[in-house]
Amino acid sequence: MPARLGNLLVLGGAGFVGSHLCERLVSEGHHVTCVDNLATGSLANIRHLMKTNRFSMVQCDVAKPMKFSGKFNQIYNLACPASPPAYQADPIQTVKTSVLGAINVLELAREHDAPVFQASTSEIYGDPLHHPQHEADWGNVNPIGPRACYDEGKRCAETLFFDYHRVHGVSIRIARIFNTYGPRMAINDGRVVSNFIVAALQDKPITVYGTGAQTRSFCYVDDLVDGIVRLMNAPDDVTGPVNLGNPEEFTVRDFAELVISLTNSRSEIVYLPLPTDDPRQRRPDIGRAAELLGWRPTISVEAGVRRTIAYFDAILQRPDRAYCVNQSNVELSQLSY
Repeated sequence: MPARLGNLLVLGGAGFVGSHLCERLVSEGHHVTCVDNLATGSLANIRHLMKTNRFSMVQCDVAKPMKFSGKFNQIYNLACPASPPAYQADPIQTVKTSVLGAINVLELAREHDAPVFQASTSEIYGDPLHHPQHEADWGNVNPIGPRACYDEGKRCAETLFFDYHRVHGVSIRIARIFNTYGPRMAINDGRVVSNFIVAALQDKPITVYGTGAQTRSFCYVDDLVDGIVRLMNAPDDVTGPVNLGNPEEFTVRDFAELVISLTNSRSEIVYLPLPTDDPRQRRPDIGRAAELLGWRPTISVEAGVRRTIAYFDAILQRPDRAYCVNQSNVELSQLSY
């Protein structure tokens, strides 16, 4: 059931997924306040939304306490770097964003008596012991590895959300988001879809780690946003966690070959050692999302990848038109997924 029109708060709203969520909510007639510190988000992602009087943007850090005038009817927390190069660049700040940010967001939810959504992650499962991954799985995470700042930060955020729910009666929604792709990804985002497409469009070598036999599941951003909105507007007893992702599974090697085919690229595949703690398998069990939300992806991987190729092709032709291009000088060959 769609939410009644109201004032909604989206933290991390200038990022890749956050900007698509803001766009969806504004299109439904809500007034949306976007909060972002622009560490990995971009004003270019939301510039088109600033033309409407139903959208406003506040630049601040969720790791610090926040105060707003007026009342929010719903709060969405998507504030945290999500790609390995971004969250590993400042791991301490990543933990602060996940943990202190969760506390600050939950305090806002208490103050405004508003339901609050938490963007959690498939990284909760680590290198999973069960396949496909079900919400009842407790995960297999290295708590002291280079990815732990993100994995454990998100796990702690889930704990805080449920403790605030049990102790203070805060209405919570938690989604565990699997690999998501689409327009507005940063050109050097560091995840498999952007890495492969950007390399293929330039006929550069495509880097595959290990043998390429590890698997990933790719969900187009529009499908993900639909799942997020459905979860937020579900009955209060649907707290989650709920897996949101595409259960269609690819080996990394097969996905590289798909991208080469769809771009008519001359790229070669080169193999490098696996990064530390890189999961071997990722595929969501979306039975809970289907049952509770009536949700499942509708955009095929091939259709979504074609749209994403068109986006990156335009960016490479006209870099000044990029929605979100991180200005760091990290080489694509150094990035992981």
